[in-house]
Amino acid sequence: MPEVTIKIGQRPYTVNCPAGEEPQLQMARAALDAEASTLLAHAGRVPEAQMLLMSGLMLADRTLALEEKLKAAEAALAQAKTAAHDISPEIKTVVTEVEVPVVPPALLESLAELAARAEAAADDLEERIAQSAG
Repeated sequence: MPEVTIKIGQRPYTVNCPAGEEPQLQMARAALDAEASTLLAHAGRVPEAQMLLMSGLMLADRTLALEEKLKAAEAALAQAKTAAHDISPEIKTVVTEVEVPVVPPALLESLAELAARAEAAADDLEERIAQSAG
């Protein structure tokens, strides 16, 4: 198991790390160092043991908050899955074919003729109004 030197709170530490897990160790080191740096920035010089303890506690607090959020998200997902199973079969059925009614050609011709008559009647009415006004 290789030894790796890491820095936390500007202090070097040599730790053993299983081969291939160095990237995970560096991510954990970065998280702990971020907490230690925040602590040192606010409190100044802090004894090593207290710095590591407080940094670990702050990370634990964040972890607990994230676990609570995860539990809430898992509960919401379970509720959504249950609700999805309760959907009625009619809604689950997907319609693959839609029927479109066809308008008979004779009806279209009749409507066109009625429209032409309405336009002619409107023109005639406009002429009569113009004559009576003038």
